[in-house]
Amino acid sequence: MEIYNAEKSFSKSVEIKSTPYNMVMLTLNKAKIVELLSEIEKITDLSSLKNRILILKSILSDNKKDKEDLFKSEVKVDTIYLRRDILFSELNQILESQTFERAKYYLKRLEESVKNVKTNKINDINLLRWKEYDDIITDSLWILDKRDSSGAHLGWYWGNFIPQIPRQMMLRYTKKGDWVLDPFLGSGTTLIECRRLGRNGIGIELNEKVAKEAKKLIDKEQNKDGIISDVIIGDSRTIDIKSILSNYKIDKFQLVILHPPYHDIIKFSNDAKDISNANNIEEFLKMFGEVVNNISLYLEKERYLVLVIGDKYSKGEWIPLGFYCMQEILKREYLLKSIIVKNFEETRGKRNQKELWRYRALAGGFYIFKHEYIMLFKKK
Repeated sequence: MEIYNAEKSFSKSVEIKSTPYNMVMLTLNKAKIVELLSEIEKITDLSSLKNRILILKSILSDNKKDKEDLFKSEVKVDTIYLRRDILFSELNQILESQTFERAKYYLKRLEESVKNVKTNKINDINLLRWKEYDDIITDSLWILDKRDSSGAHLGWYWGNFIPQIPRQMMLRYTKKGDWVLDPFLGSGTTLIECRRLGRNGIGIELNEKVAKEAKKLIDKEQNKDGIISDVIIGDSRTIDIKSILSNYKIDKFQLVILHPPYHDIIKFSNDAKDISNANNIEEFLKMFGEVVNNISLYLEKERYLVLVIGDKYSKGEWIPLGFYCMQEILKREYLLKSIIVKNFEETRGKRNQKELWRYRALAGGFYIFKHEYIMLFKKK
């Protein structure tokens, strides 16, 4: 009878809403669902346990609750949001169990995931509810059909990267309120994503005109978490990062994202300090290494550096620029954690020229670039 009453009370504490991803979320009274699961756990036979789980599923399936009965003000502080599809799959796991012990195991695991939060020091992912993070990519091959153009994102800048890259990296390797550095800011993609995810961001850009345009776009993005987005004009090889950090009374970043020019494929300016103007690969790598040296002093130990880079083709030879840059980083105090291969279907330079590039590939004996690398390093 106690279980039935708990379920009856719980039925007045369920609200159903849709997320932007068309996934239904359940807004639940955490204390009541924990109480209910605890009561079910006291049942001593499999049949009765499954019967109570069926009752619970029935309650959660009912989306016609009277809105005035949902969440009294005093319980709003004890709210939990669960994805209905995943919650139901876990309840079904209990129902499909062949033994009482296995059903109790799944029930206890569900209760634990509702009661507690388990994260690590580098992100906000709740590992007790890891199934809910299916928007986070964990494979090393990324097939992304188009860039995210929502919000302040615009593909106006030649050579900018897709917003999904910094988004994925920040979800995996930062917590809300952490500090992110982008030493090749360009159009401001990283800092726009910082605003969306509640991370503080500092971007350094050599080209003053580009930096001002980036700042305009970044400021257009909603800053609901009140984080800092600072655009600084300067040379990332020599700029005084320590003094920049001191302005915010911090001394380290928790993530660095590097998206340098792919040597001279695109000339971004006529400035000799611009590494896209390096005379040769050796000079490019030297200048790139100087950027890594300057920023590495201010990346927190055991935190992550991300390199987004592609290769180049020159005078009939494939130049493995990505792996050359990887070696430059590994000369410093870093461990290589992952190499991700990301596709791209077209670039501004190849747009509307697919047939021409196919002919050139057939005639020249090479393959058309359709990928770039996302290399992940951990500071020792």
